[in-house]
Order: sequence, then C-alpha cells, then structure tokens
Amino acid sequence: MSEIKKKIEELSKQLEEHNYNYYVLSNPTISDYEFDKMLEELIRLEKEHPEFLRGDSPSQRVGGQITKEFKSVKHKYPMLSLSNTYNEGEVRDFDERIRKAGISDQEYVCELKYDGVSISLTYVNGELVQAVTRGDGEKGDDITANVKTIKSIPLKLRGTGFPDEFEIRGEIFMPKKEFLRINEEMRKQLVEEGYDEEEIVEKQLKNPRNATSGTLKQQDSKAVAERKLDCYLYSLLGENLPHGSHYENLLEAKKWGFRISADMEKVSSVDEILKYLEKWDKKRHHLDVETDGVVIKVNSYEHQKFLGFTAKSPRWAIAYKFKAQQVSTVLNEITYQVGRTGAITPVANLKPVQLAGTTVKRASLHNADIIEKLDVRLGDTVFVEKGGEIIPKIIAVDLSKRDMFVESNGPTVYITHCPECGEELVRSEGEANHYCPNEAGCPPQVKGKIEHYVSRRAMNIDSLGGETIAQLFGAGLIRNIADLYELKKEDLLKLDRMAEKSANNLLAGIEASKQVPFERVLFAIGIRHIGETTAKKLAHSFKSIDALSKASVETLLEVGDIGERIANTIVEFFSNAEHAAIISRLRLQGLQFELSEEQMSNASDKLKDKTFVVSGVFSKFSRDEIKKIIEQNGGKNVGSISGKTSYVLAGENMGPEKLKKAEKLGVPIISEDEFIKMVE
Repeated sequence: MSEIKKKIEELSKQLEEHNYNYYVLSNPTISDYEFDKMLEELIRLEKEHPEFLRGDSPSQRVGGQITKEFKSVKHKYPMLSLSNTYNEGEVRDFDERIRKAGISDQEYVCELKYDGVSISLTYVNGELVQAVTRGDGEKGDDITANVKTIKSIPLKLRGTGFPDEFEIRGEIFMPKKEFLRINEEMRKQLVEEGYDEEEIVEKQLKNPRNATSGTLKQQDSKAVAERKLDCYLYSLLGENLPHGSHYENLLEAKKWGFRISADMEKVSSVDEILKYLEKWDKKRHHLDVETDGVVIKVNSYEHQKFLGFTAKSPRWAIAYKFKAQQVSTVLNEITYQVGRTGAITPVANLKPVQLAGTTVKRASLHNADIIEKLDVRLGDTVFVEKGGEIIPKIIAVDLSKRDMFVESNGPTVYITHCPECGEELVRSEGEANHYCPNEAGCPPQVKGKIEHYVSRRAMNIDSLGGETIAQLFGAGLIRNIADLYELKKEDLLKLDRMAEKSANNLLAGIEASKQVPFERVLFAIGIRHIGETTAKKLAHSFKSIDALSKASVETLLEVGDIGERIANTIVEFFSNAEHAAIISRLRLQGLQFELSEEQMSNASDKLKDKTFVVSGVFSKFSRDEIKKIIEQNGGKNVGSISGKTSYVLAGENMGPEKLKKAEKLGVPIISEDEFIKMVE
C-alpha cells in the first residue's frame, strides 16, 4: 500500500512541476498528451485508493464538485475600484498629486489591466483555502471549487518564505484563442441544429470577459475546467510579507508558484510611465488576453499607507484606459449577401488594414439605413473600429479625404435587384432589411431552406450536410424540400464521392424523417419569423396544418405571442400556390401534418396564459419532459425570470441567481410535486 501512496505522491509532484514550468516559467518540458496521460494515471490511482486523495492533488483541477449555492463572504481587505484616467495630462496630474503630498523620489509599477474577473485568493500554510470574487467590494462569492480547476493558480505553494496566511489578488480571464475555439464549436453546433446567422450571433459568447464571468458561476466545476480559464496575480496582502514594496513582493510570489505577468515594469518617472503606455497601446493586441488599460501603482507600501484612500478608491493607484483602436482605410466595394430567408446584408470590402492584431478586409454595413446614415461611398476613406475588440464596424467617413470624383458620384444607391437571381427586392413597412422574394428560385435561399429543413432541431436528416445539398442542387436533383423524398439511388450514385453506403444512409435518413412530429415539421418548412417555440405553440393551438392554413389574421392573433407581423406572414405563406403544392407533395409522402393521438389526448388548457422557468434537476421527469408537459397543457417555457413569469419550477441544484431573482420579484417557486398536481 505504501508503494501506491508513494506513486501518487510522485505523480502529483511531477504534474505540479510541469504545471509550474508551463504557466509560470512559460517553458513546457512535456507535451500536452504526456501531461494528460500522467493525470489520467493519477486519477485512476486515487479512485482505487481514495484514502490517499489530498485536497491539493492535481486531479482536483478536472472539476466535478457541484456547488448548489455560492456562499457570500466578507472581504478581510475591501476590494476597491480604481480611478480612471484617459490621457497624458491626467497621468501627469496623478504624478503631481503624489509629489505635492511630499513624495519626490517615487517608484511606480506599471501593470497591464486585464479584462476579466477580479479574484481574491487566501492561502494558509501554503495551501489554497478560499477564492472569493470582488462582488460589491465589501462581500463576494466563494467560488473556491471552480477556481481550483484553473491550472495557473497553485493549490499548494512551492519553496519557503511565504507568510502563514495571506491574500493574493488577480484577474481570471479567458484567453482569446479559447474564446474563439468555444465560439467556433458553438457555431458548428448551432448551424447543425438549424439556427440562422442572426440567432447564432445572439447565442454565441459576446466577449471574453462576460464568458469568464458566466463560466465562474457554473454550478458544476467540471464545466469550468473544460473552459481552460487562466489567471494573472497582481497584489499581495497580509502581515509579515517578505518586502516593503509591491514589485519585489510579486517577484517573490512568482517563486512560490504564482503566475505573475512578465509585462509588469517598475519605473521611476512619469515620462517612463508614458513610454510604457505608448508601447502597450500598440503591443496589447498581440497578447492572448484582452486588455483595456494599464494600472499605475506607487511601489512603496509605506508611501501607499501615507497616501491613503478616498471613499471609493486608493490615492496611490490609477487605471489608464486605452481608447478603442480605430484605423482608417479605403472602401473598395460594397457587396450584398443573400440569406436563407432572402434577407440582404450589405458588406463593406476594405483595403486590408491591421486592426487590434488582425487583418481586417470586410465589415458589415447591416442595411440600407446604416449606409444612408453614414453616407458611405465607394472610394471613401472610412474609420473602422472593433466593437468589443471582436467585430469590425465602420463608424464614420473621413470627409476631409473625400475627393471630387467620389463626391460627384453622389450617395450610394442601394441595390434594387437580387445579386444572385436578379429578382426585384422588396422592403416591407417596419422592416430594416430588403428581401429577395424569389424564394423558390434564388440559389442561396433554396439551399439555405433545405439546410434548415434537414437540421437537427427540424427534420434531423444528419446524412445530408451543406456540401451534399449543394451537390444535389448543382446536379439539378433538388429545387425544394419535397424533391428530397423523390431522390433515387441510381441518381445519387452518379454524383462525385457518393458511394453505395452513403446513398443508402442518405435515403434511410430521409425515410426516417417521415416520423418527425408535426410541431417540428412546421418549424422545418421555414415560414419566416416562425422559430421552434412559435411552431410548437401553433401546432398545439391548431392541431393540424389544414386548420392552420385556413386561419385568418384575426384568429392567429388570438394565439399568445403571435403578433400582427407573424400572423400576416403565416397567411401569406399558405396563400402562396407554390407552398401549397410543396405541402401537398409532402403530405403524399406521409409526413406528419397533425398532432398525434397521444399529443391530442395529453393536450389541455390547464396552464393557459401561464409562463414557467424550469431550473434544476428533477426526480420524476427530465427537464425536457417537464417542458413538453407545460406546452401540452397550454403553458409557455421561458429562459429567464421577469415580473411576468407565472412560476419558477425548481429542482435540485437550481441556480442561486435565479432563486434570488425569483424571490426579489415575488415570483412563486414551486416543486415538481406541486407542478404535477397542477396538471393532473
């Protein structure tokens, strides 16, 4: 048994050493694959011999602990905010205030201000015992289990010389490459599930900071571990610190295993501060972490104590905020993209220019109103900015550089005909976008509608991807969704890279889709503005596509959440002869165009006009089953709590933030058993 314990201790020591080499020294000595194999071996041994599992084991970084509620903790030392400055003059004013206080030989420390989530870590006898968010500065949330998954935060310190108890503060962040990786994976998944571009952008992570904050509030620490957060530490607090100055203590902390930014510098004059600001205003975009400024601190603790605090911030430190980077370049061309619904999106094609560390060649112009508002014209010099440091956008035109030739051409005239099929565009009252009405003949629309139809959330024909659809369309085998059901094996085998097995799988997937329930068929056929939730509501309200197709605008408006725009769209869709012909062909193929007998028998209006937020884990039904029961009984599922929410249906491990919000708004919180009684 002692041999097993020795093996576990040796593996733990080696893994922590490799972790230190990677995160603190930036000098990895083994591959990620080798590291993962060692970690798997450690986890296996600890599972077989749990008596040897220690709280500071490297295995704890993979997560798995569930936190039902994040406990509120009062900070021993308040986490105050910093005063912001935005220009050279304000930085000089800060230095002047220090000098006027009688300190003339001051050293400053300049540190990059990372855009993440502030954290305070407490160590006792060299072991991490607590990690607390900033919160309101006086109290924060204990997120220790989640923080233990972050590999750059040591669970046990190295060496000697650290105080018996101290705090160290820093910024947890999501590296840019990790942010981009997660968003790309989300995009692939959402495309596969049939979401359109607007929905995808809405559901993706907005920026690394928000993504970091949301990740750290996950109840399952395993989910936190999967997101590969990182952390830089920048402030040491406590009694008996090794040195009487900030910079020297951080260098000492690095020896203990903390990740301290190598970009921190100690300077002795305001001119050196300004050189640092100028250098990093240019270099920051090449880092793998978002930065929005520089923190400037007085180095001496004695001087910090002498200078003291205002009610909100220390007098010995300021934050210099970088301006959002803008560049100017030439607009070479405006092109127009056609989406699945026929919506036209204008795109600015630019002379390539470096912006925030990337080469920008294109920027969205959104719609005709934006083009008119900016008065942007071909050949103009335009100012481009990255919104949230991610998405490039044109914010203005440099009119001083507009030449006579550009001026004489006059304002940009928005296209009047579809760039793909030549059909005249339409723009309905109240709509921001122009649309191509040729949905049956415009190639991007036809292919886009078929891709939506076969997607996972719709008909779920997973053997039909975008590339195969384009191939079938190019060969003239499909022109609409009904054509899918008339494909022949012999025709498929004539296509490039289409073997017999692939053809069989494709045809089997199409045949299986005939059993997809009506509500998903209704979503799949692609009525504009009809999403998954609205399709369910319409299916359960009208029971069949025949009843829905005959409904008037007035009848549709009686259905909850159906507004005038959607009602008119539905009536227009079913009055179109081409749509009627496609539905007739699909009906002959045996698709489900009415609710099943089981759905009919389960349907009721017991929950009519009631909205539910379902949160947590349940014992009798899964969350999806509960949501289905709500809809079958006339209720509505919503994702977030508001004053209009009727009930919060709470299971085990309900999110603490949802619980607080429900209590604050006075929304009734019911159990699974109470819910079952409502629908019995």
